[in-house]
Amino acid sequence: MKQVCAITGSNGYVGGCVKNYFTSRGWEIFELTRRPKANTRAALFQLGDDISPQLLSGVSTLVHCAYDFKPLTWKEIVAVNVEGSRKILEAARTAGIPKIIYISSISAFDGCKSLYGKAKLEIERIALANGALVIRPGLVWGNPPGAMFGKLVEQVQKKSVIPMIGDGSQIQFLVHNEDLCAFVEKFASRQIELSPQILTAANEQPWPFKQLLLEIARAQNKKPKFIPLPWRSIWLALKMAELCSLRLNFRSDSLVSLMNQNPSPDFSANAGVGLNCRRFAL
Repeated sequence: MKQVCAITGSNGYVGGCVKNYFTSRGWEIFELTRRPKANTRAALFQLGDDISPQLLSGVSTLVHCAYDFKPLTWKEIVAVNVEGSRKILEAARTAGIPKIIYISSISAFDGCKSLYGKAKLEIERIALANGALVIRPGLVWGNPPGAMFGKLVEQVQKKSVIPMIGDGSQIQFLVHNEDLCAFVEKFASRQIELSPQILTAANEQPWPFKQLLLEIARAQNKKPKFIPLPWRSIWLALKMAELCSLRLNFRSDSLVSLMNQNPSPDFSANAGVGLNCRRFAL
């Protein structure tokens, strides 16, 4: 019998990578999604809604990747993302799912300033209480590029002059999508046994934001020019647009997260559990 992996957020970049990797390893995928497709094993799921443990009967592993970026206020974020995650994680525990993995973010750490990071931190506590392994990925890269990294690649491809938020010294830590997915699958298939804990999935080499863009440009034989912009002015403009109910591709809170990353992520446990993340190279 095939093992069954339930995935939330499979329409997103990371969730989609997890789905494809598990499929390639012979797993049956059970998608919990707002847009279930015909002729697939899928169920309607939206963060914030109640979910019955019976729906998860027979599932071997739950990988919870979903996060709804539409809510902007803390109250809305808690109602949808934090309490919505509580419902799916508690349902998974009640259903007796052997392996539960919560995909958090390197933006979640004690002292983080973004609402996104704070929400992820709250969900981490819930996940640990329900027996989950918590993984904090860095900036996820791979081929094809997607999510935040994909936007950076697209920006370099299309523009010869690139606005630089701040001086470009903000540090990023990166993880290849295959390394992240391989470790998740290794844990799900019981090749390793771990107690509920938090792991940071990223290579330890820090990349200043400007240097990261220059490396992307080098791989494309591009030589862009950068125009530095004060980040607080950009934040204010984004915030004003949000207050006017304008939906933009980049949120003010994402800028807060970018400018206030964890200065010293904890990689100390990675070698001992077999979490190997390659160096970033295009």
